[in-house]
Order: sequence, then C-alpha cells, then structure tokens
Amino acid sequence: MSAREACIFVGHLPTGPNNTITDVAGVRVGHSTIIRGEGPLVVGEGPVRTGVTVVCPREGFTREDPVFAGAHRFNGNGEVTGLEWIREAGALTTPVAITNTHSVGVVRDALVAAEFEQSTKEYWVLPVVAETYDGTLNDINGQHVKAEHLGDARSGPVIEGSVGGGTGMICHEFKGGIGTASRRLADEEGGWTVGALVQTNYGRRHMLRVDGAPVGRVLSTELVPSPYEEGDTQPAGTGSIIVVLATDAPLLPIQCDRLARRASVGLGRMGGGYDDGSGDIFLAFATGNGGLSGSGLSELPLTIPVATIPNERMTPLFHAAAEATEEAILNALLAAGTVRGRDGVTAHGLTPDLLLGALDEARSLCARQDKRRST
Repeated sequence: MSAREACIFVGHLPTGPNNTITDVAGVRVGHSTIIRGEGPLVVGEGPVRTGVTVVCPREGFTREDPVFAGAHRFNGNGEVTGLEWIREAGALTTPVAITNTHSVGVVRDALVAAEFEQSTKEYWVLPVVAETYDGTLNDINGQHVKAEHLGDARSGPVIEGSVGGGTGMICHEFKGGIGTASRRLADEEGGWTVGALVQTNYGRRHMLRVDGAPVGRVLSTELVPSPYEEGDTQPAGTGSIIVVLATDAPLLPIQCDRLARRASVGLGRMGGGYDDGSGDIFLAFATGNGGLSGSGLSELPLTIPVATIPNERMTPLFHAAAEATEEAILNALLAAGTVRGRDGVTAHGLTPDLLLGALDEARSLCARQDKRRST
C-alpha cells in the first residue's frame, strides 16, 4: 500500500498520474527479484533476498540520445559507477541500475554486454550502477545476481517495496526497498514533472519522521523488533540510500546537480542523512533536451541548440524533488512487508495501521510538549 492509499499526504504539490518516476515521459523501470531458500546462511547457496532495479531515461537506446545529468554525494560511504564521466561531461549515456554492494561488478558487465547487443559499432561505455548493502538478510557474498537478471524496463505503474534491488533492504530498522513518487508543477511554473525512485537501506528507528511527526519515538524497537542485534558488524545506520530523480524540464548539467542536492531535503525530512556509515548518493537527469549525440563525430553538427530555464525558475523544481523523494521513501516502507532472511533474521514491515496510530500519538506528544513550553 502506498502513502496516499493510506490517506497520508506528503507535501503540497500534486502528483503525476501514477505518482511514479515513470510519470516523466519516456522513463521506464524494470525489476528482477531473486528470492530463494530459508534457514542458516551457507555462502554461495543462500538464503537469497536480492535483485536488480533498472531505470531507463528515454525510450530507445540511451547512448544514441543521452540526457543531461548531474549528481550529489551527500555522504560517500557507497558506490555508483560512471559518476566521474557524468560530472565531467554532464550527460547520462546508459540506464541506471541499482543492486546490492557485492553485485555492482556483474551488473556493470551485464550493462556493457547489453549495450553491444543493441549496436555493432565499437565504442567505450561507462555504465551507471549503484548499490546498497543487503547482507543482513541476504547471502551477499554468494553473488547471486547474474547477467540474465537485468530484466525488461517498462513505462506506467512501478512495483514498490521488496522488489528488484530493494528485495533485501532495511530502512529505519523496518523492511525497506524500492519506492517512487512524482510531482507536477502548475502550468504557470512550466507544467514540468519531477519523479523520484529510491532504494532505501538507511536509518535508525528513533530518528524516523513522517510528515514532520517523530513517529520513530513511538514505534520503538520494543514495540516492533529491529532486525539488528547488539554486536552486529553492520548495525543500524550503516546502510545507504540511492535516489534517482528524473524531470522533463530542460535543465543544464549544473542545474541537474542542483536538483540532485534537493533529495537531501526529502531524506532529512524522513529522519535520514546523519550517519557516517551510510552511502547517500543522488543522481538527477533531465529529458528536456535531445539530439545531444550522434553515431559518429562526422555526423555531429558544430553546434547543438539547447533549451534551459533561468535559475530563478528552479525553486518549484527544488520543492518537487524534495517532496517526491520524501514520499518515495515512505512508499518504500509501506509497500515492503515483512521479510525473513538468512539465519532467520526478520525485518518487519511498517503497516499503514501501525503508522497511522503512531502518527496520531506522535502529534499528540508534540502538542503536549508545545503546551508545556508555552506555560
């Protein structure tokens, strides 16, 4: 169930028709989910709770029609391949894949192979592959993600929760995973759409906030047990979050950088972004310009016309990015359900009823505190 289906409305801007990143025309998402086995961990055999999620920025072959892109490293204890070329050239030339920490290499290699299946021309490629750690629930060292798990990407509604790269993820000591949301600006502000897709694997329980309410103080680990135990080598707060933002606004690369930074606002509103052990890395791309590349140097014109918006028009897009990120994280939590992984470790799902009750209690707690301060 999504936040809106539970009657929890984040922010003020309207959503796109599906409230997903695919509300940005041309953007497609695909998941491959790998679930296998129960019981004690046997490296190489399982249990397996992992997968891959792929975001394609346009219809067709991205290499032949790149998009302007930018990135932001809010905390760098993580990995996204291909970011240096995005920072240097300001363009995204491949799909974006998200998986677990120890499967980055095989997914990168699979994307390289997929590129050359679609084109016989010789060129180099630097695929963009991001990761978060799922070893608390998954046999991460077994490296069960294979090239065939890339899957097909589609437009329209996006499955959320414990799917794809989010299958084994944990968020605020609840089950985490994949979440998405979108915002559409008013026509007088451009009418553009901003969509977010997140893979959530970060955060401590007591820090969780929803719509400004400190629900983590109510939803204690005594009420809903944490999957982490004292002495764990990867305790709460050492996970990560990847945020992919898409927009149809005609942004330049430096404006994509600026948009990517606003994902940190949405993360902060949810109570994340505080931990040294977390890799919080954000990517933003803009589809509002086309014709940025050709099949070869001889086919390229000397100049390419590019549209952009004044920086003074960026503010509504910043609000949209923050709101979409915040709601996407909440959607990931509500859609994930309870998952039992290796060695019987259980990450409990955050149910709508539980959250709604915690929201009421947290708001009452805040009201009582405000009253005491005013007297």
